[in-house]
Amino acid sequence: MIIRDLMIANPIAVTASASIGDAIELMKANHIRHLPVVSKGKRLEGLVTLADLKQGLIPSMLGDVSLKDLMIKDPITVRPEDDIETAAQIIYRHKIGGLPVTKNDRLVGIITETDILRAFIDMMGILSSTSRIDVAAGNKPELLKKALQIISDAGGDVINVIVTLQKARKRVYHFRLAACSTASIRRALTKGGFEVLAAMD
Repeated sequence: MIIRDLMIANPIAVTASASIGDAIELMKANHIRHLPVVSKGKRLEGLVTLADLKQGLIPSMLGDVSLKDLMIKDPITVRPEDDIETAAQIIYRHKIGGLPVTKNDRLVGIITETDILRAFIDMMGILSSTSRIDVAAGNKPELLKKALQIISDAGGDVINVIVTLQKARKRVYHFRLAACSTASIRRALTKGGFEVLAAMD
């Protein structure tokens, strides 16, 4: 999945000449926490967050503090054609809430941690009516194929699989299934030598 598919296209932005108060009101009115700062032709100059603006509001009333003083200059950016994983890694590593999306240094969108979380929820089918079975197994790759076959033979329809590792290098397969009663699938997996850790109908 690429960033273009998830980003907010043509996001709300301000110029560096805007007042801090006006920028805060704009963000509150539109329920946003990140505001790109652009120059003529939507060329990206910086990024401000609602938290930074609130901290700078009183100093701006008492002295010569402007939006330009508070904005993050040369913020980290991503491109529309970058993979969503790239944005997720940057946001996680740098502990930031959003990234401007640029093409030829011009602002074309913004992607936030909320957008990435929504993509993850959609991919996992968490909000749809589904069932889940968590199965522990050894670390041999062929065990996944075996588990999938058992689930299929027992009438389960696998939507997706996540694999995690336990301390003993044991793999845990988290199978997301189309909504069903998991009882017969659990019995079949246990009979097949798998340890069923949890299940949700």
